[in-house]
Amino acid sequence: MANNGSDAAWYEVVRPRRLSRRMRYRSFYLTMRDGVRIAVSVYLPADADDGERRPTILHQTRYYRSMELRQPLRMILPEPTFHHIPRNALCRRRFVAGGYAWVDVDVRGAGASFGGRVCEWSPDEIRDGAEIVDWIVRQPWSNGKVGALGTSYNGGAAEFLLANRHPAVRAVAPRFAPFDAYTDIAFPGGIHATWFTKTWGRYNHALDRNAPHEVVGNWAKLVLTGVQPVQADHDRSLRDAAVAAHQANYDVHTQALSITYRDDVAPSDPFHRDPGSTVELVGTPVDESGSINVFSPHNYWRDFQASGAAVYSYSGWFDGAYANAAIKRFLTVSTPGSRLILGPWNHGGGWHVDPSQGPLKSMFDHDTELLRYFDHHLRDHATGIEAEQRVHYFTMIENRWKSADTWPPPAQPCIYYLGAERRLQPDAPDCESEVDEYVVDRSAGTGDDSRWRTQVTIGEPVRYADRAAQDARLLAYTSPPLDRDLEVTGHSVANIFVASPTGDGSIFVYLEDVDERDRVAYVTEGQLRLTNHRLSDTAPVYRQIGPYRTFKRGDAAPLVPDESVEVTFDLQPTSYLFRRGHRIRVALAGCDASHFEVLTDGPRTLTVHRDRLRPSRIELPAVPR
Repeated sequence: MANNGSDAAWYEVVRPRRLSRRMRYRSFYLTMRDGVRIAVSVYLPADADDGERRPTILHQTRYYRSMELRQPLRMILPEPTFHHIPRNALCRRRFVAGGYAWVDVDVRGAGASFGGRVCEWSPDEIRDGAEIVDWIVRQPWSNGKVGALGTSYNGGAAEFLLANRHPAVRAVAPRFAPFDAYTDIAFPGGIHATWFTKTWGRYNHALDRNAPHEVVGNWAKLVLTGVQPVQADHDRSLRDAAVAAHQANYDVHTQALSITYRDDVAPSDPFHRDPGSTVELVGTPVDESGSINVFSPHNYWRDFQASGAAVYSYSGWFDGAYANAAIKRFLTVSTPGSRLILGPWNHGGGWHVDPSQGPLKSMFDHDTELLRYFDHHLRDHATGIEAEQRVHYFTMIENRWKSADTWPPPAQPCIYYLGAERRLQPDAPDCESEVDEYVVDRSAGTGDDSRWRTQVTIGEPVRYADRAAQDARLLAYTSPPLDRDLEVTGHSVANIFVASPTGDGSIFVYLEDVDERDRVAYVTEGQLRLTNHRLSDTAPVYRQIGPYRTFKRGDAAPLVPDESVEVTFDLQPTSYLFRRGHRIRVALAGCDASHFEVLTDGPRTLTVHRDRLRPSRIELPAVPR
């Protein structure tokens, strides 16, 4: 694979010097099977009346398909609509300029569409996708082939389109999106991501009231009227009626507060509230228990597989837990043509996160990569993608793209043990009974610019300051200087023997890089709620790397106070090069107050055992060099 040491593609990047903003556009309502009207915008190349039949990209969004500028700004707009996420607008222009039709949709209960929202990616919303595809393939400009893409929620909508098994849908690209909604976003490690659900819920509520200024700033009031109405809605009365219907939408944070384990049922859940419910789900779910499973993509992977469509799993190392989500999706949905890419990116891929020097604007040409993928699957073009290995990943610090046929690439276990005097050592302890007492700092956290914030602050970079001061508040163990470079690529696994004075608690493990000047760089992390310490004896519901647990209430086990328990869990995947002379650090915490629920009845202290019978350790996947 070619490598130039920068965040560039492994193929020749050809950026168009100037993209024409001219395109044919119309917007209207499509009426669904139950009478609900869905707002749709269609973009075609300016010369689309030439009789050529084109492939279509379907982009379904919960965040407005476009916004309406106030006059006189609306009169000078160079494009027919204004998109508040510039990267989405650029992607659309690239595809339309490349000869595609592009269809934007406000999903049911959002934007200018009618209907309500009872959960994310509801069965009715998924069925709407199939009806929209039916409409697309009937159009004179359609070649009968449809692809779908999107970032975050919109990526989930692209993936859920496959649950319909529609024969026209040949390829999808769920980008920076969850696969298991419980572990990937709402409850990583079984711990409620309170900052996310609260912030995302507030953002959605503002959109549902057509008040985007509440989340983007009051300046928006001066330039925007809110969501774009369809063209026939001259007096905005239809838009206003649709917005009125959204006031009964459910609140994701309130629902999350009523859940602890995967199979818990929220009081507001319309699908489980009535034991005799006749609500028909789309497809065949793997597990019908729990409110979150109803709208979790992983629960329908068999339908995705049966669709036969290619799936491009696409994420970044610093995108919450979504890199692991992309890996699980890739390993589980193994349709021909499916691919995996993992870059040094934040949510959305706009920033290249460099732990050694901070974030840089990403120079990776995401749109060209997506065009190559869809050109191959929707146009049968030989774009070079068909001859490449299926996995591409970026090794940080080395600053190099690499490829493999599967994930993870071959690696050897490199084990470091927690030792005396806060040492991280390659030799197993030989002492009889050694412990470290940690007084949990309930204000400790990972800051305002972390991997867990980027999923809402999509345009903002991820940056971790020097963690030396933060580590002074944690239980940190540091290795001697490395005598050679060490590449860690894959899923590190923490195995900690811990005791708590209460029956519950949380443990966070941070993997860090200490340079010659004692600057501490964040590499990755993992976390677990201690009542989930037991590993599962049942088969995983999807393919994954590392220890598996169901996170179900029946498999939970409260701790016996002050009794040591072995806790094994994986850290978020990464590909990182520790340089010779640097030191590896493992830091343990009892909470991350910046992002996760701090248990009110959680322990004030944690006891970590590190002796011959209870050797606390971390296993790093070391790639031979």
